[in-house]
Amino acid sequence: MDLKESVIAITGAGQGLGQMMAVTLAQSGAELALLDVNEEALRKTQDQCHMLSTKAMIYKVDVTNEAEVVQAFNDIIEDFGQLDGLINNAGILRDGLLVKAKDGEISKMSLDQFNAVMDVNVTGSFLCGREAAVKMIQTERKGVIINISSVARAGNIGQTNYAASKAAVATMATCWAKELARYGIRAAAIAPGVVNTAMAEQLKPEAVERLKKMVPVGRIGETSEIAHAAKYIFESDYFTGRVLEVDGGMRM
Repeated sequence: MDLKESVIAITGAGQGLGQMMAVTLAQSGAELALLDVNEEALRKTQDQCHMLSTKAMIYKVDVTNEAEVVQAFNDIIEDFGQLDGLINNAGILRDGLLVKAKDGEISKMSLDQFNAVMDVNVTGSFLCGREAAVKMIQTERKGVIINISSVARAGNIGQTNYAASKAAVATMATCWAKELARYGIRAAAIAPGVVNTAMAEQLKPEAVERLKKMVPVGRIGETSEIAHAAKYIFESDYFTGRVLEVDGGMRM
């Protein structure tokens, strides 16, 4: 795919990884459809894209709300006339142990805590991926869908919900690659290790230091490194149905 004048939609584009991917793709001449629940944050990303002289439009949307997602992708086609790519980046953390026994008391992960993560990370990716595929087929664009997974998909202490969600989005990308190939649509996933984002800032300092020791390169990743991986997938027409691991050699 030639990114110049391609239209790429990015969820969770208001900050962190989503914002960096938007800027990186804008530098390559892509036009951006920026989706997030935080309109103020979206405008900051939009401003950075505009500074690079590329078209960028914002869409305030809750990715767990089917009606809002359908409307957002309808609006994208109305505004741009096409859709060539989607990065399913929106995601949340609600870490906690499945059960914890202390001083004779047992606490457990609530169903709400589990569902909140699954709704945003999995349902949101499903809804946006589905609508993006529909628009690509309708407009006869040979597009690309990228799901943001995680090294945590292999399983990690305190992340039953998050790990399950990230395994799911990686598997969905593999399914979509096989199903959508007939339409010229590629699908893949990126599995970052720990990356320097607002989400990582939720971790305790001692947890970050422990994680750094688990990474052979001795540090956590930068958003620019993950954005570069997304750019590679878009530009490499032979990459589909695989999970690109960008984790500094880290293994859970």
